[in-house]
Amino acid sequence: MTTSHIAVVSGGLSQPSSTRLLADRLGAATERVLVGRGGAARFDIVDLRDHARDLANNLLTGFPAPALRETIERVVGADGLIAVTPIFSASYSGLFKTFFDVLEPDSLVGMPVLIGATGGTERHSLALEHAVRPLFTYLRSVVVPTSVYAASEDWGTDSAGEGLSRRIDRAAEELAEVLAGRSAVRPPDPYRDTPPFEDLLWGRLPS
Repeated sequence: MTTSHIAVVSGGLSQPSSTRLLADRLGAATERVLVGRGGAARFDIVDLRDHARDLANNLLTGFPAPALRETIERVVGADGLIAVTPIFSASYSGLFKTFFDVLEPDSLVGMPVLIGATGGTERHSLALEHAVRPLFTYLRSVVVPTSVYAASEDWGTDSAGEGLSRRIDRAAEELAEVLAGRSAVRPPDPYRDTPPFEDLLWGRLPS
């Protein structure tokens, strides 16, 4: 039985958040598909709000704090990625973008990615195609065709909620399909041979 390691990155700012809820539903749907195909899934859940200060410091210093570094290693070492952001001012959130800004340029090359977003109204859904998808295309990831946007009205139990469930299931099928055909080869860890930042700061370099 093949187990797929999937990183789930949520850019939600509140707790609880609709962004995290959508990320969880996308993960659960992907797991159902993989199990139905005789596989299994292992998830690493990343709430970016927990790393907000470390991300800002990383931008200023060029080095991630230990907790952020561990999170980055788990994400870039995954077999696939589910990335979900809230939409602000017709684009992804600054926190979401900052996380992908601090990754090494080739960290996500060939990574299967399912993208999702949340917002108040349906008119913001195009941000997935004009902002979020181009971000991962630039990073040379493999983004599945179906992106999933959830507006406030989609969380109901009527036909709108059913439409969201169908989009989630379709996107999960596509991600599972890409995972099934993906090579197990991953790029090397860009931080593997880098001494801890504290040692660099105080000049305690390995002999």
